[in-house]
Amino acid sequence: MRYVGNLPYATKEEEHVLIPMSDGVRLSARVWRPASSDDAPVPAVLEYIPYRKRDLSSVRDSIHHPYIAGHGYACVRVDVRGTGESEGVLRDEYLEVEQTDAEEVLAWLAEQPWCDGSTGMMGISWGAFAALQVAARRPPSLKAIVISSFTDDRYADDMHYMGGAMLSDNLAEAGTMFAYATCPPDPAVVGDRWREMWHERLEGARPWVLEWLRHQRRDDYWKHASVCENYQDVRCPVLASSGWADGYSNAVTRLLGNLDVPRKGLIGPWSHKYPHLGEPGPAIGYLQEVVRWWDHWLKGEDNGVMEGPMLRAWMQDSVPPSTAYEERPGRWVGEPDWPSPHIEEVSRPLTRHRIAWDGEAADKDGSGEAMTVQSPLSVGQFAGKWASYNAPPDLPYDQREEDGGSLVFDSPRLTEPVEILGSPAIDLDLSVSEPVATVAARISDVAPDGRATRVTYGVLNLTRRDGTGEPEPLEPGRRYRATLQLNGVAQCFPPGHRIRLSLSTSYWPLAWPPPRPVLLSVYEGTSALRLPVRPVSEPDNAPLRPFGEPEGAEPLATTRLTQPDQRWEVRRDLIGYNSALEIVKDRGTVRYEDIGLDVGCRAFERYTSTGEDFTSVTGESAWTMSFARDDWDVSVRTRTVLRCDEDGFLVDATLDGYEGERRVFSRTWNETVPRDWL
Repeated sequence: MRYVGNLPYATKEEEHVLIPMSDGVRLSARVWRPASSDDAPVPAVLEYIPYRKRDLSSVRDSIHHPYIAGHGYACVRVDVRGTGESEGVLRDEYLEVEQTDAEEVLAWLAEQPWCDGSTGMMGISWGAFAALQVAARRPPSLKAIVISSFTDDRYADDMHYMGGAMLSDNLAEAGTMFAYATCPPDPAVVGDRWREMWHERLEGARPWVLEWLRHQRRDDYWKHASVCENYQDVRCPVLASSGWADGYSNAVTRLLGNLDVPRKGLIGPWSHKYPHLGEPGPAIGYLQEVVRWWDHWLKGEDNGVMEGPMLRAWMQDSVPPSTAYEERPGRWVGEPDWPSPHIEEVSRPLTRHRIAWDGEAADKDGSGEAMTVQSPLSVGQFAGKWASYNAPPDLPYDQREEDGGSLVFDSPRLTEPVEILGSPAIDLDLSVSEPVATVAARISDVAPDGRATRVTYGVLNLTRRDGTGEPEPLEPGRRYRATLQLNGVAQCFPPGHRIRLSLSTSYWPLAWPPPRPVLLSVYEGTSALRLPVRPVSEPDNAPLRPFGEPEGAEPLATTRLTQPDQRWEVRRDLIGYNSALEIVKDRGTVRYEDIGLDVGCRAFERYTSTGEDFTSVTGESAWTMSFARDDWDVSVRTRTVLRCDEDGFLVDATLDGYEGERRVFSRTWNETVPRDWL
């Protein structure tokens, strides 16, 4: 990345600005703005997240907020209620109070003498959720938003559930927020009140996974703040981006297809990162694109920002399987609209372990034989993370071991390249042996030497096969029709390779398995793979305007005091038949030089199972967060364990707060939540 210091506007910074809410709580903001805004007001841009602007997100914030401010904007970074130096308690994600707080923040910004009354919102992940959700509430000052790595559907396309099946990230993300929501404010900012504020957070804490487990259906809890419930609520322009390696690869195209406001979409090869910090590369000059967006929609400049294709996507070339990539080879392609007139949905019937290709016959009368599979719990250990962060290496590895426990269908060797762009789907004619069953589907690019690189995947709890989230148990042996939607992707399959579809009845630990092993029967000829084929001969709207080199402001200075530790290990015990996936994400200890604060952050996850006992699966998420300066030494330690039997989920959790070596707070939870056909 190129760091830019000579920007059009000289800026100034206010580190801790308190914004009053109507209930008396005050939120802490960091403000970067042009020095000239004292006399010449400018639009304001808000990023609103719970990730501690003073330390944990400060380096990233320092790269892009001063950069945007240096182009003539007041950039305002606010920690949501109950995090960082903001008062109150954070009790769950995307609550009504969080959104009303955001509306009040925007109203406050619009009234400041250095703001011209126009505002925008931007962010990645939680910040993007917040921007999209607040946009649907139509605050009067909000003129446009810029969002990365987000969803418009909190139930069907977030880290909680996929196709009605529960994801292990339901536990992992709850563990993350269990730690983040219980960290103390900095006494250097809030003074002696820090301990009172901290204990209010500790007392108000609760493992969020308990609430998320209580809503296993698409109910009002998930419908709240899901923009897909009514896209017409969003009336401001939207610039939306994500990455194919991210868990949020689907929402960009859904917004493009369903909003009726000015909109642009961008999908790169990236994991869960901003495009200018994108990994795998190539990263792009995203902040330049953001400034152009704000210049047009907040300042009214006629700069051609809406010219060119509605969607720009990175068409990925074939690569060998790896758990991490520095770069993904490929090229940018453009689509004028979405759904694109260039893309044709091609249906390929599934025959005896083959994907019927051009000219191959398939049984259409429903009399085809059944192909069966009952997958072991080991299928899924090489699935990688639901949302890759590219650290530690967390992408799916070679799929050949996974395919050994799956029902596999191969295309013939391709004689010409095949490119897909969009969301593949599987139409299944099936029967199962149990009333609760899950099907996981994977599409892989199989090289001539046999190595299989997963391209995309999807999971469907068959009790939710009608797509509403309302469960309907299956009758063992009865034939059903079901459609399984896979995640969106852009991928080129080269000549000499095969396209492989793999079906399994477990995908642990990415998805929580059903209560019992399931025998799945898929009927040949009447089941099919649907591919969104983009003709290779289709022009790419050339010439596409090239992206600039990634650039930003100079990051804040930090000093590494202890080294990070990143591990992703699969363990198997062939005596007791115990299997485990262990993940370590230890950032080490970092000193933030501008505030003289030493911060440590360590996360550990473990997912285990024994033999073919589907009730033996267990997930664990443990975090340690530490903060130290002079004689102030505070840490938070959390641990959440999720187990199950055939009837329910069992949650055991602990929360401990320490001052030095002395434990000053401790609480334990032991609760059971019934399984709801899951």
